[in-house]
Amino acid sequence: MRLGPPSGPVAHASGETCPDYTMESRNENQTIANEREGLNSPEHLENHRLVISPVPIQTVRAFIAWTQPHLASPAGAVFALGAQSGDGTLVGVVLIGWPTAWAFDDGDTAEVLALATDGTSDASRALLGAVWPLVREMGYRRLIAYTRIEESGTDLWDAGFRVVPRPFGWWDTAGRAGDVARVLWAIRAVGGRR
Repeated sequence: MRLGPPSGPVAHASGETCPDYTMESRNENQTIANEREGLNSPEHLENHRLVISPVPIQTVRAFIAWTQPHLASPAGAVFALGAQSGDGTLVGVVLIGWPTAWAFDDGDTAEVLALATDGTSDASRALLGAVWPLVREMGYRRLIAYTRIEESGTDLWDAGFRVVPRPFGWWDTAGRAGDVARVLWAIRAVGGRR
């Protein structure tokens, strides 16, 4: 018994046949279309591929100081990842550590302390997508992150994070001088609720 798509013409209930639109033929058509637009050129592919790898924390702090000079260097980092373009240029970094809020410092939670990119498209999305599996492997059951209230958090949402509603008055920093209102995001392992 053959499993998978049929090969050759496919007969529909009406009795008509149509060409086989298997994944191979769709990919072949897409390849031809990409070649027409120049999207398959080695230069284009090489420049748009991101490689995620561990990066020394000192390198991450220097990158953050370069791309976001208004941010203070976070303390308590456990590990860091970097996104590099095809030519080896560092285009984004993420710093992971213990939670800054004592309420989350339960041994099961890690925090995205900083995320910075040079503006390369999809660098932050790729970094956030790579962090969660590593954090789970390290034994953490939850990963949290914060955004400023005016930031959309689209990349966090795409990586599986969801907004965590906070009870009224809990850890409200909006009234303190120098603090900005922030939104708490979290992703947790199945069964990770305590």
